[in-house]
Order: sequence, then structure tokens, then C-alpha cells
Amino acid sequence: MTAWRRWQDYATMLFGVLLFVSPFVFGATSNRTAALSAYVLGILLFLSGIIAAATREARRSPILNAPGVVAIVTFLAPWVLGFSTVTAVAWTAWVTAILTVVVAATFILMRRPQTAA
Repeated sequence: MTAWRRWQDYATMLFGVLLFVSPFVFGATSNRTAALSAYVLGILLFLSGIIAAATREARRSPILNAPGVVAIVTFLAPWVLGFSTVTAVAWTAWVTAILTVVVAATFILMRRPQTAA
């Protein structure tokens, strides 16, 4: 596919926006660690979606690309940064990370050549 035509990249950008607004939606802006993590990781997810959309070369692996790397960091952040007790923001981080990897996997599965059996 050509650049700026993959729905998976736009989905990654949407996940970044959802993660960014999650502290406001769930009223968790008082927990600075959780809120700042959601803001930074949401921006990183959004930017990684832009980077992925701007490249002509298709992503080959959900792990070896910018959205995949940011998704792994996003998934681990609640435990590493200690805000897993802020359940709404932590769950949002976990769900957006998993969805980012699933969306990347759909892109990879659609690109696989079909083999005749």
C-alpha cells in the first residue's frame, strides 16, 4: 500500500488521542504520574501513527516498528511507573496498547501471500 492509505495507521493515531484524553474523561488528572504518562504516551502513539502512515514501506512486524515499540512501552508503563492502582488510566493504557498490536497484526496478516493447499 502507499503512504497515507492504511487504516491501521489512522487507528493508531486514534488510540493515541484516546489515551491522551483518558485522564480528563476519567477524572484522574490529580494523579500526576498517571496523567503525565497518559499525555506523553498518547502523544507518542499519535506520532508513531503519523510516522507509520508517512512511510511508503509496509510494516513488516508489529514489534519492529514505531507503533509496536510505543505499544509495548504503553503496556508496561502502569507497572513500571507505579500507577496501576489508578485503574481507569491504567486500563486505558493496557487496552490501547493491545489494540495497537492487534491492528498492526491485521495489517501483517492482510499482507501475507496466499498459499495454495
